[in-house]
Amino acid sequence: MQKFKSIFNSDTPIIGMIHLKALPGTPKYKCDSSYIIDQALREADIYKKAGIDAIMIENMHDVPYMKSGVGHEISSMMSLVAYLIKQRTNLVLGIQILAGANKEALAAAKASGADFIRAEGFVFAHTADEGIIEAQAGELLRYRSQIDADSIAVFTDIKKKHSSHAITQDVSLLDTAKAAQFFLSDGLIITGNHTGMAASIDELKTLKNQIDVPVIVGSGVSLENAASYFPLCDAMIIGSYFKDKGYWENDLNYDRVKGFMEHINQLRHSKL
Repeated sequence: MQKFKSIFNSDTPIIGMIHLKALPGTPKYKCDSSYIIDQALREADIYKKAGIDAIMIENMHDVPYMKSGVGHEISSMMSLVAYLIKQRTNLVLGIQILAGANKEALAAAKASGADFIRAEGFVFAHTADEGIIEAQAGELLRYRSQIDADSIAVFTDIKKKHSSHAITQDVSLLDTAKAAQFFLSDGLIITGNHTGMAASIDELKTLKNQIDVPVIVGSGVSLENAASYFPLCDAMIIGSYFKDKGYWENDLNYDRVKGFMEHINQLRHSKL
């Protein structure tokens, strides 16, 4: 919890997603690097103007995803974009590199001055559409120490969306959370089953009462359900709701971000 509090200044911080356009070397890559960078910076400006607390960048358009081992062309672009956003906005910044490229994300965060990464495959294994994602906690946190990046938080998905957890069906969400806590996760991310699908309120209540690390809602948050999540979680990651018509591939919508942050600030004020 101490690392989480050292990064975020606000109560229940809201983390807005920037889904970078397809990066070099991937099948959907069509734009040159300058366009990718300019688009990301435009979205960062929208978020800052609308009062967001933090930003996270992700290579969501790089389908089909590699299972870890992404090329240097990906990690270098992520580093560059992250550095420019951090310099431009001075907001708290995170990085996720799909799929399961957690060491690459950590290296990019170190190079760019980012504050946290989102890591999948931290404890236990699961079967994703990219294949079997193995647990990486031991290797990842040792790597963090080796590159002198201990100030960078590692927030970890548990029972990750878009995945089958049949091989760990006898391990509950709570047991998975306890394992991640024991393996030194800086924050646990819970989601619905798919992008944009709401996380379970009951699961949040269970984790909040029995886990000592921050709990972050990682999908499905909207203006309509934010008040339900607000007292139960320590942060929210939001992508789909902030886009036109609430769909992740559409353009970022300033009015949706602004209206959401006004609602969150009202919730924060009511707690005082």
